[in-house]
Amino acid sequence: MLRDTVRRFMATEVHPLEASLPHDAAGLPREQLLVLQEKARKLGLWAMQTPVEYGGAGLSVLGQVIVAEEAAKCRMGAFFPALGAFGGNPPNVMFKAPPEQFAKFAQPIIDGTATKAYTSISEASGGSDPARAIQLKAVRDGDHYVLNGSKMWTSHAENADWGVVYARTGEGRGGISCFIVEKGTPGVSFHRINVMASFAPFEVHFDNARIPVGNLIGEEGKGFALASDFLIYGRIMYAAGPIGIAQEALDMACRWAKDRDVFGGKLSDKQGIQWMLVECEVELRAARLLMYQAAWNADLGKDVKVDASVSKMYGTEAAFKILDRCIQIHGALGLSDELPLERWYRDLRVKRLGEGATEVQRVVIARELLR
Repeated sequence: MLRDTVRRFMATEVHPLEASLPHDAAGLPREQLLVLQEKARKLGLWAMQTPVEYGGAGLSVLGQVIVAEEAAKCRMGAFFPALGAFGGNPPNVMFKAPPEQFAKFAQPIIDGTATKAYTSISEASGGSDPARAIQLKAVRDGDHYVLNGSKMWTSHAENADWGVVYARTGEGRGGISCFIVEKGTPGVSFHRINVMASFAPFEVHFDNARIPVGNLIGEEGKGFALASDFLIYGRIMYAAGPIGIAQEALDMACRWAKDRDVFGGKLSDKQGIQWMLVECEVELRAARLLMYQAAWNADLGKDVKVDASVSKMYGTEAAFKILDRCIQIHGALGLSDELPLERWYRDLRVKRLGEGATEVQRVVIARELLR
C-alpha cells in the first residue's frame, strides 16, 4: 500500500511538475515546492524517519527504503527525491539532542515552518575516515566555542536555516564534538563546488565563528559517538535511490527495445540485448533484496554494520552498471538530454563515493569478516 501510494503521487504530482523544468534543474521554485509538500502531508508522506510523537510518519527502516526507492524515480531523484515533497526530517542526530534544542531547531522542520538543515562532516583532508580527518577546530571561549577551518562536500548548506557541524575539541575519536550552526552566524561563509553531477555541494568556511555553548549537541567530545548509528543506517537508505533509478532505467530500456526497429526486426529480438536486460534484472533483484534484508535486520534491532555496507556497496555499484547498459541499449539517444539517463549517469557516479566510497565499504566488510 505504501509503495502504491508513493507511485501514484509520483505519477500525478511529481512527474508533471518536473516535465516543465530544465534538464539539470536542482529543485523546485519555493512556491511550487510548498504546494507539493502540502499535498504530500495530507497523504501522510511527510517526515518519514521522524517518530510519530514528534509529528512524523514514524516509518520502519524497511518502510523508509521503500519510499526512497520510489521517490527516486524522477529526473532529479538522485538528490531531490520526489522533488523534495517528502521533507520534514531534521538531521538524525537531533533525536539525541536535549528537548530544548529539539524544540527550537528540529520541530520547525517537522512542522514545515523551516527548511531542511545540512550536516557537515567531511573535510578536504578526507571524508572516508572522519574520525581522524576532522581538523575544523572548536575552542571554548567563555559561553561560546570559536570555530576555525573548513568543511567540504556539504549538501544544501547555503539555503538551510541551520546545520549540524562536527569539529575537533580534543584528540582522537573522543575529541570530536557536534554543534548547531545557525544561518547568518558571523564568520561562516559558503562556496559552491561544481562537480560532474547536476547538483553542487558546498565548502563551508569558519573564520572565528562564535557558536553559543547552548548549541553544543550532547557532551563535548561525544560527537562521533552520537553520529555512528545514524551513519550506519544512512548507508542502507543511500542504496535506495540508486536502486530506484536503476529500476526506472531498466523499464525504459525494455520499452525502447520493444519499440526500436533494427535490421528488419525489433531490438528486443536480439539475444545480445536480451542478455543485457537479463543481467540488469538479476543484479537489480539482488541489490533490492540485500537492501531489504539490511533494513529488516535494522528494524529487528540487530547489528547491521556489515549489512549496511554490503547494501550500500552492491546497490550503488550495481545501479551504475545497470544504468550504463541501459544507455548502451538506447544508443545515441541515451546520451542526450531528451531522456534522464545521462543525468542519472553523472549523479550515480557520485553515489559510488557518497556515504563512504565502495572501497571503504570493502574495508568495513573485510574487517568484520576476519574478526
